[in-house]
Amino acid sequence: MEIKKIVKDTNKSLRQVCESVKEPYSKIDLDTCKYLLDYLVFASNDENAEKYNLRPGVGLACPQIGINKRMLAVYIEYPSEDSKESKITKYALINPRLISHSERKAYLLGGEGCLSVDNNHEGYVIRYANITVTGFNILTNKNETIKLRGYEAIVMQHELDHLDGILFYDHIDKKDPFKKIEGALEI
Repeated sequence: MEIKKIVKDTNKSLRQVCESVKEPYSKIDLDTCKYLLDYLVFASNDENAEKYNLRPGVGLACPQIGINKRMLAVYIEYPSEDSKESKITKYALINPRLISHSERKAYLLGGEGCLSVDNNHEGYVIRYANITVTGFNILTNKNETIKLRGYEAIVMQHELDHLDGILFYDHIDKKDPFKKIEGALEI
């Protein structure tokens, strides 16, 4: 696997709004979207991460590999409690859009991180607890409507933000970074 360099947050290109991908989707666009998912799977393997000096992640968006197009991937592996088979959530989406969300908020108690961000940014990143997203899923080769909750919703919103030039630390309250939100889902 040829590994593309991850664009860092010091690069102004991460602050640009990405372009929609035109239909019909080209082989290059489909391969690029597949690469995003392949990278996450590859980097999640401890041996690969060590050998190639990669940071594992659960999401990756096209601008993070230097391509200003609306594509993203999510790969979350939940280890099984009985050490049999892990549960895996994965998407590779072209032109994803958030179409609805809950009023209830959610945040990670440990804060968020990002493959494009090397510096530590402490504080809560307030997001929606439940979301509905549409997009072309290259794994099923069709447009889908996807409902996500909790951690998966947070990961998807983080990646969607990348497509609009927003980084997770933009959401942290500068005056009170650990401000609790009443009724919010704490993960």
